[in-house]
Amino acid sequence: AAAAAAAAMEPERECRVLSIQSHVVRGYVGNKAATFPLQVLGFEVDTVNSVQFSNHTGYAHWKGQVLNSDELHELYEGLKLNNVNQYDYVLTGYTRDTSFLAMVVDIVQELKQQNSNLVYVCDPVMGDKWNGEGSMYVPKDLLPVYRDKVVPVADIITPNQFEAELLTGRKIHTEKEALEVMDMLHAMGPETVVITSSDLQGPLGNDYLIALGSHRRTKADGTKVTQRIRVESPKVDAVFVGTGDLFAAMLLAWTHKHPNNLKVACEKTVSAMQHVLQRTIRSAKAQAGGNKPSSAQLELRMVQSKKDIENPDIIVKAAVL
Repeated sequence: AAAAAAAAMEPERECRVLSIQSHVVRGYVGNKAATFPLQVLGFEVDTVNSVQFSNHTGYAHWKGQVLNSDELHELYEGLKLNNVNQYDYVLTGYTRDTSFLAMVVDIVQELKQQNSNLVYVCDPVMGDKWNGEGSMYVPKDLLPVYRDKVVPVADIITPNQFEAELLTGRKIHTEKEALEVMDMLHAMGPETVVITSSDLQGPLGNDYLIALGSHRRTKADGTKVTQRIRVESPKVDAVFVGTGDLFAAMLLAWTHKHPNNLKVACEKTVSAMQHVLQRTIRSAKAQAGGNKPSSAQLELRMVQSKKDIENPDIIVKAAVL
């Protein structure tokens, strides 16, 4: 008991994340959507802002600067010279530039040489489906970089259905095909694959969005164990920006806290998402007063959701497949 008490007294080992994402002055996307939840959940977050914009690009106007790969390298060199380039996690999201993405891969590989336990969480943001039709909203030459360089060094990836299809070259029409695609993605490198949204039909019907997760680990004796889950969450009728960035950050945190239980990690992540989105839509509708809410009114209610992020009431359950 004395040993347990002593252990309880010891502070939890500091866990540090290098997050390379966009920054906006106003609103919540990229690093602005990822940093606060990670800090609330007890992580130290070092941010590299791949862009600095006034606001996200869904507004009528936006202004700002873009960081290039040389500038990214320079920032990393500064950390290295001070010997403070030790990380437990790297987190990346939306990127438009192939040389920037290639530099990220170089940095991740170098950090993994220093810490073989480093976990790289990558949201391979490339495009999405609208009314059943998929289209890329980044330059096409990013796909081979993600497929051949980024995914092989990633440990956790969070593509949507369209991005999973792009990475594997296979279309998904059924849950069985989705599981096969996730197996193909595992074979490329990542231990954990979460297809964050799909147009598959689930048991609960049309008003629910299906996410699928797969966690494959190798046991001490060399055998592989795979846990697969399905999460159905209520659709929210609005276009939010920054939700994917928030999802990836919270998934990083909850998989850290529940390393071999993807079911619980996803339940906490998706439940927290629901709390944030419901609060955001209520607030946006109140502000819009019967009109269609604007981009500014639909900014995620992040600070107001602090308690839900920290300790989410589980309102969405995952089914083990």
